[in-house]
Amino acid sequence: MFDLNERASGVLLHPTSLPGPHGNGDLGGEARRFADQLARAGQRWWQMLPVGPPGIGNSPYSARSAFAGSPLLIDLDALAGRGMLRELPAARFPRGRVDYPAAESFRAGILERAFESFARRRRPAAFDAFCDRAASWLPDFALFSAIKDAAGGAAWSEWEPGLRLREPASLRRARGELRDRIELHRFQQWIFDEQWRGLKRHCNGLGVGLIGDLPIFVALDSADVWAHRELFELDESGAPKVIAGVPPDFFSRTGQRWGNPHYRWAVLRRQGYRWWMDRFQAELSRFDAVRLDHFIGFWRTWHVPARAPTAERGRWVPGPRDDLFRKLLRKRGTLPLIVEDLGLVTPEVRALRDRLRLPGMKLLQFAFGSDLQAHEFRPHNYPRRAAAYTGTHDNDTIVGWFFDRGGRGSQRTAAQAETERRIALAYLGADDASEIHWKMIRLLFESVANLAVVPMQDLLGLGSEARMNLPGTVEGNWEWRLADGAFTPRVSDRLAEITELYERRPAKEARA
Repeated sequence: MFDLNERASGVLLHPTSLPGPHGNGDLGGEARRFADQLARAGQRWWQMLPVGPPGIGNSPYSARSAFAGSPLLIDLDALAGRGMLRELPAARFPRGRVDYPAAESFRAGILERAFESFARRRRPAAFDAFCDRAASWLPDFALFSAIKDAAGGAAWSEWEPGLRLREPASLRRARGELRDRIELHRFQQWIFDEQWRGLKRHCNGLGVGLIGDLPIFVALDSADVWAHRELFELDESGAPKVIAGVPPDFFSRTGQRWGNPHYRWAVLRRQGYRWWMDRFQAELSRFDAVRLDHFIGFWRTWHVPARAPTAERGRWVPGPRDDLFRKLLRKRGTLPLIVEDLGLVTPEVRALRDRLRLPGMKLLQFAFGSDLQAHEFRPHNYPRRAAAYTGTHDNDTIVGWFFDRGGRGSQRTAAQAETERRIALAYLGADDASEIHWKMIRLLFESVANLAVVPMQDLLGLGSEARMNLPGTVEGNWEWRLADGAFTPRVSDRLAEITELYERRPAKEARA
C-alpha cells in the first residue's frame, strides 16, 4: 500500500510533541486527530522519531530498549475507557514544553493503578499472545526494568555484581522478588502495543503511512546491552572500551561523543545477525517505512576511546556493509528504508545505498553554502530516489536558521550566515524573506524527489524556540510541544494546495 517510490509528501512530528492534558503527547485522541488533519491535507506520511523509552537526556535516540515502546506514549484516557481506571487525577504541566520528570512521575503512578486493576482480572488471551510475539526481547526488558526500579534508577553497570554480570542464581532471585514489577512492565508493553496497532490501523485507513526512525546504536544503559554483552565492545566489568560518535563536522568543531557502545560485528555475523534481524522485523511491523539513522555506520564507524574527552581522536572501523542487508533482503524481499546519508559520506557509502536502491536524504538547509558540497543539496540536483526535508530534528527551524546572525552561540560565523541568506534568496528568486518557511516548503515540494517531508515547526513558521534538538548538548532538548489548535485549517489548506499543485497527493485508488 505504501511505497517510498511514490511521489508524495509528509510531516515530521514526534508523538510527545502533540497537545494533550497529561504532560506530553501520546497515542490517544490528539494523535488520531493529527492523522485526520494530515489526510485532509493530502499527506501520505507521518514521520516520527524513535518511540522507545527515552534514557539519558530524554533522548529518543538513547532509549532503554531497541524493541520496547515508551510508556510515556500510552493513552491514559483509553485505560479509563476500558475500566482500568475510575478517574484520572487533574495535573498542571508547563505550557509549550514537556517536563519529562513531572510527566513520567504522573504517568507512572496512573499506570501502576491501571496494572493493579488488570492484575485482579482474568488475564486476557491477547496479553499472552503479545508476550509470545515479543518473546525474543520482552522477558529481558521487563526484568531489566524491574531491577532498575528496585535500584532507584541506577545504571545496570552500578548494580550488584551478580545482577550486573547476569549470574543465573542472582537472576532467579530477582525474578522471584520482583515478580509484580516484572509483570507491570510486561503489562505496559502490551498496552503500548495494542494502542500502537490501533493508531496504525487508523492512520493506514486514512491512507497515511507511518515512518519510524531506527538509530544504528543503542544506549549503554539499556536492556539490550545488559542482556547481550557478547554483542558489544565491553570490558569484563561491562564498561565500554570504545564509544560511538563522529569526528568534527557541521554540528560540532570537536566532533560528537555519543557514548554508545560499539557492536562486535564479527560475533553478530557468526550468529546470522539474529539480533539485528529481530530488530528490523520489530521496526518494520510497527511502521510502514523506517529511516536508518547514521547509515554511514553500516559501512564504517568512528571508534572513540571511552576515556577521551572529545571525539576528535578516534579511528574508522569497518561495519557489516553489504552482508547484513543481503541477509535482510533474503528474509524480507523488499526494504522500505530511508537512509540518513548526511555528514562524512564517502563514495563507498553512496555506492552501498545505490546497490540497495534506497533513497538517501536531501536537506534544504545545507543547500546555500558557498562550498561545492552545498550543490548536491540544491533541489535542481535532487534525484528522484530521495527523501527531501527542509530540516530534521537536529537542525534549527527554517525561520530560526534563516534569521540566525551567526557568531557566538551559533554553528555558523556571521559571514557564513549572511552568505547563506543571500544565496537562498537568490535561489528562490525572492526580494524579501516574508514567509520564508512557505517559500522553502514550496521549493522542496516542486523538486523531483519522490518524498518531501516538512517538520511541523516549519509548517507553522516557528523560530529557534521550537527547535527539537541541538547536537552536542544535553539540556532542554526534545521538549517542544505543538500548541493546541496551532495546526489550523488555514495551514492545512495551504499545505493541501501545494501538495496538489506539485502532484504529491496520493491517487484516490491508493487509499484503503
